[in-house]
Amino acid sequence: MKKTLSLLAVVMLCFSAAHLFAKSPDVDEARAALRKACEFFDQQVAVGGGYVWQYSGDLQLSEGEGKTAGTTTVWVQPPGTPTIGEAFLDAYDATGEKYYLDAANKAGQILATGQMRTGGWFYSIETSPEKQAEFGYRHTKPAKKQQTRTTVDDNTTQAALHFLIRLDQANERKLPAIHDAVKFGLAALIAAQRPNGGWAQNWKEYPAPVDKKAFPVVKASYPADWSRKWLNDWTGEYFLNDDVTADLIDLFLQAYDAYGDKQYLAAAERGGDFLLLAQMPDPQPAWAQQYDEQMHPVWDRKFEPPAISGGESQQVIATLMQLYRETGKAKYLDPIPAALRYLNSSLLPNGKLARFYELQTNRPLYFTNDYQLTYDASDVPDHYSFVIESRLKPLAEEYERYRSRTLEQLAAGEAKKRASFSEEKVAKAIASLDERGAWVEVGSTKNYPKIKNASGVIRSQTFADNVRQLSNYIAAQRQE
Repeated sequence: MKKTLSLLAVVMLCFSAAHLFAKSPDVDEARAALRKACEFFDQQVAVGGGYVWQYSGDLQLSEGEGKTAGTTTVWVQPPGTPTIGEAFLDAYDATGEKYYLDAANKAGQILATGQMRTGGWFYSIETSPEKQAEFGYRHTKPAKKQQTRTTVDDNTTQAALHFLIRLDQANERKLPAIHDAVKFGLAALIAAQRPNGGWAQNWKEYPAPVDKKAFPVVKASYPADWSRKWLNDWTGEYFLNDDVTADLIDLFLQAYDAYGDKQYLAAAERGGDFLLLAQMPDPQPAWAQQYDEQMHPVWDRKFEPPAISGGESQQVIATLMQLYRETGKAKYLDPIPAALRYLNSSLLPNGKLARFYELQTNRPLYFTNDYQLTYDASDVPDHYSFVIESRLKPLAEEYERYRSRTLEQLAAGEAKKRASFSEEKVAKAIASLDERGAWVEVGSTKNYPKIKNASGVIRSQTFADNVRQLSNYIAAQRQE
């Protein structure tokens, strides 16, 4: 029987860590904690090298987004397998110990096995050979009724490739399965990019050339009219929702940095040029979640209307600054001042932003619990953020830095940010590790409502965050 610490003991360990914060954590203890935590995930949590979002503390239950995972399913959508694989690579980069690279390679192999013939990944991967025939993986025989969809929703395909690119570099491109998965995936994403630089959210066939007349390169504009009721017609062709375009641009910038292939830089810049086209004209010079082929904002799900999005607009501003940092092209900074002024003028009385602003009137839009569009925020569903935090102040400060600093200074600042750590968080991570090497938190799995998880919950995101803190701390001590 697996030994576990009680939740009270875990909480007491976290509390006792506060007494350690006055001095720097011991680097040998940090290295030991890192190894113990990674061994636990690699040896006790993994299924065929893959992972899901979270587990009950006793590892009897596991789940991804909105679903129980079962015993043979692993997750691609973060914080699933790519997230854990990146954590192993963080540990490898910090220590140089081959164990961590071997653990990352297991995660990479299951991702390569679960790559679709359509170029990318679906939200999860089935590891059972008997069930794999139901999916259009590259290694399975084509058949009717297979799930073949590639999705770039929720950073799914992008995260898989982001990790695999790092893994390919760590292995010096010597693992053919990993290198081939990267090249095949990037080629499919380039093929899927529309003439204006935008991307759809998913596709069920390998992307084929499109009729350019059906996808004109035009600037975004307001539709003459739009239905206040969801029509379930799914007319979106280009997506910013859930940072689809931002994550794809980030991926191609990473690919260019890793391989020096200019086609990857060109894809990233085309994506940036789409963001320039997608900025709405006055009086709302920001961005919508999704657009049709005429670049009009359109409905997506029944709680995502044609509207200006406070959330996606903030991410676009950050991505435009990233593009400037990587390309030096000032055109990517040009849309930002007008967008910041508009968004600041649209702040709610509580200092936050609405997720949706009505086209042209700029009135905040919400939904009732039965999904009726309304201006009233008193009865909104709780599964979606209709009011979001404002990041406008730090974005404006970042923009001013970008205007005043050289590209070299900006790159150095970004590298410093990636290598950052908190000694307090490092000490807490060391102290809160249980005897198995698990970080167990108070809470429960979400998709087993009839089961109370007295053993707590083990979250993949917590593991990755703690491993990053420990790794960055160890790397900093090595450099001193």
